Amino acid sequence: MSPKRILQINSSMMGDQSYSKKLGNAIVTKIMEKYPNSTTEQLDLVEMHMPHLTPETLQAMFTPAEHQTDEARALLGLSDKLVKQLFESDILVIGAPLINRTIHTSLKTWIDHITRRGVTFGYGTDGLPMGLVSGKKVYVAMSSGGVYTDAQGEANDFVAPYLRNFLGFLGMADVTVFRAEGVHVPVLQDTALQNGINSIVID
Repeated sequence: MSPKRILQINSSMMGDQSYSKKLGNAIVTKIMEKYPNSTTEQLDLVEMHMPHLTPETLQAMFTPAEHQTDEARALLGLSDKLVKQLFESDILVIGAPLINRTIHTSLKTWIDHITRRGVTFGYGTDGLPMGLVSGKKVYVAMSSGGVYTDAQGEANDFVAPYLRNFLGFLGMADVTVFRAEGVHVPVLQDTALQNGINSIVID
């Protein structure tokens, strides 16, 4: 098996105690077992205080490269770096804890920075959008205090469906979600993480 370039993204506020980070680490370990000599790059969105887009940065994104000023190019520095990092990776492992039924703001902000018309997505001759980020495998390490895979909880899960939908929009349609769920449910919390780790299969 050829070695892979793995980009591991963490978006939990809990640091090393994070269930999603621990699950993500286990996913990376399994990938390394399947693809020896692979490399891993860490991106902790919370630690780096991922900045939200500003009106000026958004305007720079919509300005054609040949018309960008030095100031506009400087504003796009972080976005350009994140996009380059994305394109250079083969596998993404995204730690995504469910917080108030959705993803953490830092992960949404990362998505905003990598969503670039003409770079990571475009429009075909039929006017329909098409993703430009191809050939990636994405594993999502999702944690949740409750259970969101049963009939009652599924309607309140705005993590897995959102990530599948939007990553697919950018061209990353091969998305697998592993879950450590019920980490705050008394009868489940002692085994929630291990159950998630046991479910990991690298395809």
